[in-house]
Amino acid sequence: MPHFYGFDSTYLYLVLPCFILALIASANVKRTFNRYSKQLSSRNITGAEAARRVLSANGIHSVSIEQVAGKLSDHYDPKANVIRLSDEVYHSTSTAAIGVACHEAGHAVQYHQDYFPIKLRSAIIPITNIGSRLAVPLILLGIALSFFENFSFFFVYLGIACYALSLVLQLVTLPVEFNASHRAMQAISEGELLTTEEQKGARKTLTAAALTYVAATAVALAQLLRLLRIFGRRRR
Repeated sequence: MPHFYGFDSTYLYLVLPCFILALIASANVKRTFNRYSKQLSSRNITGAEAARRVLSANGIHSVSIEQVAGKLSDHYDPKANVIRLSDEVYHSTSTAAIGVACHEAGHAVQYHQDYFPIKLRSAIIPITNIGSRLAVPLILLGIALSFFENFSFFFVYLGIACYALSLVLQLVTLPVEFNASHRAMQAISEGELLTTEEQKGARKTLTAAALTYVAATAVALAQLLRLLRIFGRRRR
């Protein structure tokens, strides 16, 4: 019977560093947002107004903007066709709020212009959600059936393949988020929503947010490599 138990050092040198990176990135985006939430824009434009201006500049008038509870809970819902901005963004005139609001408006523009990566992301989300739910149960089933060696590895690798879908989603998400931030900064500059000096606060906020997606991708990749290393080694 294959042995699947015991201490595994791959977690220490593969997953743990990426997990720590993700924690640092998460703390950094909160710290950066809090810092530039105190930097109010001289043009006194709220996050909601900034998002509306970005939409109007791109000929989009069907997307509504709503206020939602929570901290950094801002998002664009393509099904409801609505941008939801958190309390700290909707009414705020800070450079951080304007950056975040314009970023979410950037996602709405992506859908409006049929930006391929975001269409692809929307298409694979249902599949990746199913895969992420099945991954661990399939791997555990394979371990439980390990006395049927070939049979058990079928379920183990099927589980790993399901987990790999989460990495695919993260990889597709990266260009979507970076492009939305690029659109946001371009709209802020062209629409003169912030002065040149104030734009630095918005850019730093969006850069910090983007790094959380990079860290999440690194964690997903490390976990996948760890699974392949563990079970590939056990099979030999």
